[in-house]
Amino acid sequence: MKSNTNIVYSIPWNLFLITLGSVIVAVGIKAAIIPHGMITGGFSGLGLLFYYGSDILTPGIWYLILNVPVFVIGWKFISKRFLYYSLYGAGILTLFFDLVNFTFDISDPWLAALAGGTLVGAGSGIVFRSLGSGGGNDIISILLNQKFSLRIGTYNFMFNFVLFAGSFGYLDTDIILYSMATSYIASQAIEYCMGLFNQRKMILIISRDLPAIADQIIEKMQRGATFLKGRGAYTGEDREVLLTVANTFQIKRIEEIVFNIDPDAFMITENTFNVLGRGFSRRKVY
Repeated sequence: MKSNTNIVYSIPWNLFLITLGSVIVAVGIKAAIIPHGMITGGFSGLGLLFYYGSDILTPGIWYLILNVPVFVIGWKFISKRFLYYSLYGAGILTLFFDLVNFTFDISDPWLAALAGGTLVGAGSGIVFRSLGSGGGNDIISILLNQKFSLRIGTYNFMFNFVLFAGSFGYLDTDIILYSMATSYIASQAIEYCMGLFNQRKMILIISRDLPAIADQIIEKMQRGATFLKGRGAYTGEDREVLLTVANTFQIKRIEEIVFNIDPDAFMITENTFNVLGRGFSRRKVY
C-alpha cells in the first residue's frame, strides 16, 4: 500500500494523468464540438463564446486569459502544489487546443454531442484523478468539493446551465440544446471516471452463523469485517450484523461463502462512492 501511495503522489504519475486527460479534452473539443458550432461547459465553453463572438485570438488563448483570476484562488485556498500542477494542465490544454487540427467525420450533431461530451468528460475525469486540474472551472469545482463535498460533475452541470442560459441571443437555440446535451454527457462521464477505481460495495449480513462467515471472509477474501449490534423489529431479539466492504469482483465469492454456510442468511449489498482507509483508497490531499 505504501508503494501505491508513493505512485499516486509522484510527480511523473500526476503529469502523465494531466497530460493524457488534457489531450483527450482537446481532441473532443476541436474534433467534435467546434466543427458543429457547439460550446463546451466551464471556462473552455466561455472561451469558445468569446471566440465565436469576437473571431480574434484562439480558443486556447481565451482559455488561458480566463484562467488568471482562478489561479489566484487556487493558490490561496488549496495549495501551491495544486497550483503548479494546474498551471501545467492549463498550459498543456492551451497547447493542444491549437495543435489539434483534425476533425471527426460526423454529420449528425447528436452523434457529435455524444462523442464530444464523452471525450471531454473522460479526459476531465482523468485529470481529476491527479493532484492538479486543467485550470479554469476545474479549480473552483475542486475547491467546492474539498470544502463542501459538492460533487464535481454536479457543480459543472450547474455552472454550465447558467452559461448556456446566457448564450441565448448569441447562438441558435438548436446549438445551445446540443451543447447542453454535450455538457450533461460530459458531467456523467466525469463522475464515472472518478468513481471507476474507487467504488466499493458495502455488505451487511444477517445470519445465525456470523462467526463462521466472518472467519471465511477474513481467510479467503483477505477482507476485514465488523460485528454490529442489532435487534429484530418483529421478534425483538438481539442479534449481530456483519459489516464488510469489498470490490465489485468479490461480491459473488462473498455471496457463495455466506449461503454455503447459511442458506437462510440475509445479505444486503450497497453501492459506496468511495472508501478511505487501510486496504482501500487513501485520502487525497491536494
